[in-house]
Amino acid sequence: MTHLSMDVLTLSHVAITLIAIVAGLVVVAQMLKSRLSNGWTGIFLATSVLTSVTGFVFFHPANPPTPAQVTGVVALVVLIPTLVGLYVKHLSGFWRPVYVVGAVISLWFNLFVLITQTFDKVPMLCATMPACPAPGGPAFGATQLIVLVLTIVAGWKATKKFHPLNA
Repeated sequence: MTHLSMDVLTLSHVAITLIAIVAGLVVVAQMLKSRLSNGWTGIFLATSVLTSVTGFVFFHPANPPTPAQVTGVVALVVLIPTLVGLYVKHLSGFWRPVYVVGAVISLWFNLFVLITQTFDKVPMLCATMPACPAPGGPAFGATQLIVLVLTIVAGWKATKKFHPLNA
């Protein structure tokens, strides 16, 4: 049977991740309206970095890296040009789409992990996977595919519409 750990570290990590997701959804919605909110954007990017960094606290050196840890590394690598595009290059030229794509990918990573953890931790959803807690099965795959497609569409539209410096 699956369960959610109630220790402070795990709950803090989950809270940070949920804040990153909510802020990320707000940031992408604002991008679609060609708006940039420094507050929401800062919260989203900071909590996206924190969720990946705090995920490494669960790392046990004797074991090989887990898929979650690899995801955390890739998520941090994606955030580097995203942060540079916004805070160093100030969305100028090529850096505007770099920022948009990086922010949308960062949101998707957070959503991907949320879906994976939800299927793993909620017994009713875990029962739909052939080898629970290993991710898989049609319901899991369909959920991930729908979120991926919605994220790609939102990212494509945001890349086209997000021009806050011209607004």
